[in-house]
Amino acid sequence: MRITEKLTVKDSLVSFEVFPPKTDSAFDSIERSVRELAAFNPDFMSVTYGAGGGTSQYTVKIASLIKNKLDTTALAHLTCASTTKEQIADILESLKSNNIDNVLALRGDLPENFSSRSGNYYDYAYELVTEIKKYGYFDVGAACYPECHTECDSLEKDIENLKKKVDCGVDFLITQLFYDNDVFYSFIEKMRKKGVFVPVFAGIMPITNIKQIDRIISLSGTKIPDEVNAFLNKYSDNPESLHKAGLDFAVKQVNDLLKNGVQGVHIYTMNKPLTAETVLKGMPR
Repeated sequence: MRITEKLTVKDSLVSFEVFPPKTDSAFDSIERSVRELAAFNPDFMSVTYGAGGGTSQYTVKIASLIKNKLDTTALAHLTCASTTKEQIADILESLKSNNIDNVLALRGDLPENFSSRSGNYYDYAYELVTEIKKYGYFDVGAACYPECHTECDSLEKDIENLKKKVDCGVDFLITQLFYDNDVFYSFIEKMRKKGVFVPVFAGIMPITNIKQIDRIISLSGTKIPDEVNAFLNKYSDNPESLHKAGLDFAVKQVNDLLKNGVQGVHIYTMNKPLTAETVLKGMPR
Protein backbone atom coordinates (compact mmCIF):
# COMPACT_ATOMS: atom_id res chain seq x y z
CA MET A 1 0.00 0.00 0.00
CA ARG A 2 1.18 3.52 -0.73
CA ILE A 3 1.98 5.64 2.30
CA THR A 4 -0.37 8.40 1.17
CA GLU A 5 -3.20 5.85 1.12
CA LYS A 6 -2.47 4.96 4.74
CA LEU A 7 -2.78 8.62 5.69
CA THR A 8 -6.35 8.65 4.39
CA VAL A 9 -7.40 6.12 7.03
CA LYS A 10 -5.17 7.07 9.99
CA ASP A 11 -4.47 10.47 11.50
CA SER A 12 -0.91 9.58 12.48
CA LEU A 13 1.45 6.83 11.35
CA VAL A 14 4.23 5.06 13.25
CA SER A 15 7.08 3.67 11.19
CA PHE A 16 10.55 2.16 11.56
CA GLU A 17 13.81 2.59 9.70
CA VAL A 18 16.19 -0.34 9.22
CA PHE A 19 19.48 -0.70 7.40
CA PRO A 20 20.52 -3.58 5.14
CA PRO A 21 23.57 -5.79 5.72
CA LYS A 22 26.96 -4.88 4.28
CA THR A 23 27.78 -8.49 3.40
CA ASP A 24 25.99 -11.73 2.59
CA SER A 25 27.24 -13.24 5.84
CA ALA A 26 25.42 -10.58 7.86
CA PHE A 27 22.13 -11.00 6.04
CA ASP A 28 20.61 -13.63 8.34
CA SER A 29 21.06 -11.56 11.50
CA ILE A 30 19.61 -8.47 9.82
CA GLU A 31 16.68 -10.51 8.54
CA ARG A 32 15.91 -11.71 12.07
CA SER A 33 15.84 -8.13 13.34
CA VAL A 34 13.61 -7.04 10.46
CA ARG A 35 11.18 -9.88 11.14
CA GLU A 36 11.01 -8.98 14.84
CA LEU A 37 10.41 -5.32 14.01
CA ALA A 38 7.68 -6.14 11.49
CA ALA A 39 5.91 -8.18 14.18
CA PHE A 40 5.13 -4.90 15.97
CA ASN A 41 2.89 -3.95 12.99
CA PRO A 42 4.35 -0.57 12.03
CA ASP A 43 2.51 1.39 9.36
CA PHE A 44 5.59 1.10 7.17
CA MET A 45 9.28 0.24 7.34
CA SER A 46 11.98 2.09 5.43
CA VAL A 47 15.22 0.51 4.25
CA THR A 48 18.33 2.66 3.87
CA TYR A 49 20.53 2.66 0.80
CA GLY A 50 23.95 2.84 2.43
CA ALA A 51 26.72 5.43 2.23
CA GLY A 52 27.96 5.67 -1.33
CA GLY A 53 25.40 3.11 -2.41
CA GLY A 54 27.53 0.38 -0.89
CA THR A 55 24.59 -1.72 0.27
CA SER A 56 22.21 -0.87 -2.57
CA GLN A 57 22.02 -4.47 -3.74
CA TYR A 58 20.51 -5.42 -0.39
CA THR A 59 18.01 -2.55 -0.18
CA VAL A 60 15.63 -4.11 -2.69
CA LYS A 61 16.06 -7.54 -1.10
CA ILE A 62 15.16 -6.33 2.40
CA ALA A 63 12.32 -4.12 1.12
CA SER A 64 10.91 -7.11 -0.78
CA LEU A 65 11.11 -9.23 2.37
CA ILE A 66 9.18 -6.57 4.28
CA LYS A 67 6.52 -6.14 1.60
CA ASN A 68 6.10 -9.60 0.12
CA LYS A 69 6.86 -11.95 3.00
CA LEU A 70 6.05 -9.90 6.10
CA ASP A 71 3.00 -8.11 4.65
CA THR A 72 4.22 -4.69 5.79
CA THR A 73 4.39 -1.55 3.67
CA ALA A 74 7.99 -0.93 2.55
CA LEU A 75 9.74 2.33 1.73
CA ALA A 76 13.01 1.91 -0.16
CA HIS A 77 15.66 4.63 0.09
CA LEU A 78 17.37 5.64 -3.15
CA THR A 79 20.30 8.06 -3.37
CA CYS A 80 21.66 9.60 -6.53
CA ALA A 81 25.04 10.99 -5.43
CA SER A 82 26.98 7.87 -6.30
CA THR A 83 24.50 6.03 -8.54
CA THR A 84 24.35 6.53 -12.30
CA LYS A 85 21.13 7.27 -14.10
CA GLU A 86 21.21 3.81 -15.65
CA GLN A 87 21.67 2.17 -12.26
CA ILE A 88 18.80 4.18 -10.83
CA ALA A 89 16.55 3.10 -13.69
CA ASP A 90 17.48 -0.53 -13.03
CA ILE A 91 16.77 -0.19 -9.31
CA LEU A 92 13.40 1.45 -9.91
CA GLU A 93 12.41 -1.35 -12.28
CA SER A 94 13.51 -3.90 -9.68
CA LEU A 95 11.48 -2.16 -6.98
CA LYS A 96 8.44 -2.09 -9.24
CA SER A 97 8.78 -5.77 -10.12
CA ASN A 98 8.91 -6.53 -6.37
CA ASN A 99 5.66 -4.59 -5.77
CA ILE A 100 7.42 -1.87 -3.76
CA ASP A 101 5.57 1.36 -4.47
CA ASN A 102 7.18 3.82 -2.04
CA VAL A 103 10.62 5.41 -2.57
CA LEU A 104 12.53 7.91 -0.43
CA ALA A 105 14.49 10.08 -2.88
CA LEU A 106 17.78 11.39 -1.50
CA ARG A 107 20.89 13.00 -2.86
CA GLY A 108 23.11 11.20 -0.36
CA ASP A 109 26.71 11.90 0.53
CA LEU A 110 29.28 12.14 -2.22
CA PRO A 111 31.87 9.36 -2.12
CA GLU A 112 35.30 10.17 -0.71
CA ASN A 113 37.78 11.54 -3.25
CA PHE A 114 34.93 12.08 -5.71
CA SER A 115 36.05 15.27 -7.45
CA SER A 116 34.08 15.39 -10.68
CA ARG A 117 30.73 14.32 -12.09
CA SER A 118 29.46 13.71 -15.59
CA GLY A 119 25.97 14.21 -16.94
CA ASN A 120 25.25 10.60 -16.08
CA TYR A 121 24.28 11.50 -12.50
CA TYR A 122 21.45 13.41 -10.91
CA ASP A 123 23.11 16.17 -8.90
CA TYR A 124 20.17 17.04 -6.65
CA ALA A 125 17.33 15.20 -4.96
CA TYR A 126 14.71 17.23 -6.87
CA GLU A 127 16.07 15.80 -10.13
CA LEU A 128 15.72 12.28 -8.73
CA VAL A 129 12.17 13.04 -7.56
CA THR A 130 11.27 14.25 -11.06
CA GLU A 131 12.62 11.06 -12.62
CA ILE A 132 10.83 8.74 -10.18
CA LYS A 133 7.50 10.52 -10.69
CA LYS A 134 7.71 9.83 -14.43
CA TYR A 135 6.98 6.19 -13.66
CA GLY A 136 3.51 7.06 -12.36
CA TYR A 137 3.81 4.15 -9.95
CA PHE A 138 5.61 5.29 -6.81
CA ASP A 139 4.76 7.45 -3.84
CA VAL A 140 7.88 9.58 -3.38
CA GLY A 141 9.19 10.78 -0.03
CA ALA A 142 12.06 13.15 0.66
CA ALA A 143 14.14 14.36 3.59
CA CYS A 144 13.85 17.65 5.43
CA TYR A 145 15.98 19.26 8.12
CA PRO A 146 14.36 21.10 11.06
CA GLU A 147 17.76 22.47 12.09
CA CYS A 148 18.89 23.20 8.50
CA HIS A 149 20.97 21.00 6.22
CA THR A 150 24.64 21.17 7.16
CA GLU A 151 25.57 22.35 3.65
CA CYS A 152 23.05 25.21 3.57
CA ASP A 153 23.74 28.74 4.80
CA SER A 154 20.35 29.35 6.42
CA LEU A 155 17.12 27.61 7.31
CA GLU A 156 15.21 30.03 5.10
CA LYS A 157 17.30 29.04 2.08
CA ASP A 158 16.98 25.37 3.02
CA ILE A 159 13.19 25.65 3.07
CA GLU A 160 13.30 27.30 -0.36
CA ASN A 161 15.26 24.30 -1.62
CA LEU A 162 12.75 22.00 0.08
CA LYS A 163 9.84 23.69 -1.67
CA LYS A 164 11.57 23.21 -5.01
CA LYS A 165 11.88 19.52 -4.24
CA VAL A 166 8.27 19.20 -3.11
CA ASP A 167 7.02 21.07 -6.19
CA CYS A 168 8.65 18.34 -8.30
CA GLY A 169 6.23 15.79 -6.86
CA VAL A 170 7.19 14.81 -3.31
CA ASP A 171 4.25 13.15 -1.54
CA PHE A 172 5.58 13.23 2.06
CA LEU A 173 8.64 14.23 4.07
CA ILE A 174 10.68 12.56 6.81
CA THR A 175 12.79 14.78 9.03
CA GLN A 176 16.38 14.46 10.08
CA LEU A 177 16.52 13.40 13.73
CA PHE A 178 16.10 16.10 16.37
CA TYR A 179 15.82 16.22 20.17
CA ASP A 180 14.02 19.51 20.72
CA ASN A 181 10.36 19.33 19.72
CA ASP A 182 10.04 23.11 19.74
CA VAL A 183 12.57 23.20 16.91
CA PHE A 184 10.35 20.82 14.96
CA TYR A 185 7.17 22.84 15.60
CA SER A 186 8.92 26.06 14.55
CA PHE A 187 10.20 24.39 11.38
CA ILE A 188 6.73 23.16 10.44
CA GLU A 189 5.30 26.66 10.91
CA LYS A 190 8.01 28.22 8.73
CA MET A 191 7.63 25.50 6.11
CA ARG A 192 3.86 25.96 5.88
CA LYS A 193 4.28 29.72 5.52
CA LYS A 194 6.48 29.05 2.50
CA GLY A 195 3.76 26.93 0.90
CA VAL A 196 4.96 23.41 1.73
CA PHE A 197 1.90 21.43 2.83
CA VAL A 198 2.75 17.76 2.30
CA PRO A 199 2.63 15.42 5.34
CA VAL A 200 5.71 15.44 7.56
CA PHE A 201 6.91 12.50 9.65
CA ALA A 202 9.13 13.32 12.62
CA GLY A 203 12.38 11.33 12.66
CA ILE A 204 13.22 10.09 16.17
CA MET A 205 16.46 8.35 17.13
CA PRO A 206 16.46 7.16 20.75
CA ILE A 207 19.79 7.75 22.48
CA THR A 208 21.27 4.48 23.69
CA ASN A 209 24.99 5.22 24.16
CA ILE A 210 27.54 8.04 24.33
CA LYS A 211 29.38 7.14 21.12
CA GLN A 212 26.09 7.31 19.24
CA ILE A 213 25.31 10.85 20.35
CA ASP A 214 28.85 12.05 19.60
CA ARG A 215 28.54 10.71 16.07
CA ILE A 216 25.10 12.29 15.62
CA ILE A 217 26.38 15.72 16.59
CA SER A 218 29.44 15.47 14.36
CA LEU A 219 27.47 14.37 11.28
CA SER A 220 24.23 16.33 11.55
CA GLY A 221 24.90 19.29 13.83
CA THR A 222 21.82 18.35 15.86
CA LYS A 223 21.43 20.51 18.96
CA ILE A 224 21.27 18.71 22.28
CA PRO A 225 18.83 20.34 24.75
CA ASP A 226 19.66 20.82 28.43
CA GLU A 227 17.42 17.95 29.52
CA VAL A 228 19.37 15.52 27.34
CA ASN A 229 22.75 16.92 28.34
CA ALA A 230 21.75 16.46 31.97
CA PHE A 231 21.26 12.70 31.71
CA LEU A 232 24.23 12.30 29.37
CA ASN A 233 26.45 13.88 32.02
CA LYS A 234 24.78 12.07 34.91
CA TYR A 235 25.08 8.62 33.38
CA SER A 236 28.27 8.99 31.33
CA ASP A 237 29.84 6.14 33.32
CA ASN A 238 26.67 4.08 33.63
CA PRO A 239 25.71 2.65 30.20
CA GLU A 240 22.65 0.80 31.50
CA SER A 241 21.15 3.89 33.14
CA LEU A 242 22.01 6.01 30.11
CA HIS A 243 20.25 3.53 27.85
CA LYS A 244 17.10 3.67 29.99
CA ALA A 245 17.18 7.47 30.24
CA GLY A 246 17.58 7.76 26.47
CA LEU A 247 14.59 5.53 25.81
CA ASP A 248 12.51 7.36 28.43
CA PHE A 249 13.30 10.65 26.71
CA ALA A 250 12.33 9.20 23.32
CA VAL A 251 8.96 8.09 24.70
CA LYS A 252 8.39 11.55 26.16
CA GLN A 253 9.37 13.18 22.88
CA VAL A 254 7.09 10.94 20.80
CA ASN A 255 4.10 11.40 23.09
CA ASP A 256 4.44 15.18 22.94
CA LEU A 257 4.58 15.03 19.14
CA LEU A 258 1.48 12.84 18.95
CA LYS A 259 -0.38 15.09 21.37
CA ASN A 260 0.38 18.02 19.10
CA GLY A 261 -0.93 16.34 15.98
CA VAL A 262 2.20 15.15 14.18
CA GLN A 263 1.29 13.21 11.03
CA GLY A 264 3.79 10.48 11.70
CA VAL A 265 6.65 9.33 13.90
CA HIS A 266 9.53 7.59 12.12
CA ILE A 267 11.76 5.71 14.56
CA TYR A 268 15.39 5.17 13.61
CA THR A 269 15.65 1.74 15.19
CA MET A 270 19.29 0.91 14.33
CA ASN A 271 17.87 -2.59 13.72
CA LYS A 272 17.18 -2.99 17.45
CA PRO A 273 13.72 -4.48 18.13
CA LEU A 274 13.95 -3.71 21.86
CA THR A 275 14.35 -0.01 21.10
CA ALA A 276 11.23 0.04 18.95
CA GLU A 277 9.26 -2.07 21.43
CA THR A 278 10.11 0.24 24.34
CA VAL A 279 8.97 3.33 22.46
CA LEU A 280 5.79 1.65 21.28
CA LYS A 281 4.89 0.48 24.80
CA GLY A 282 5.24 4.02 26.07
CA MET A 283 2.87 5.48 23.50
CA PRO A 284 -0.79 6.11 24.24
CA ARG A 285 -3.13 3.33 23.19
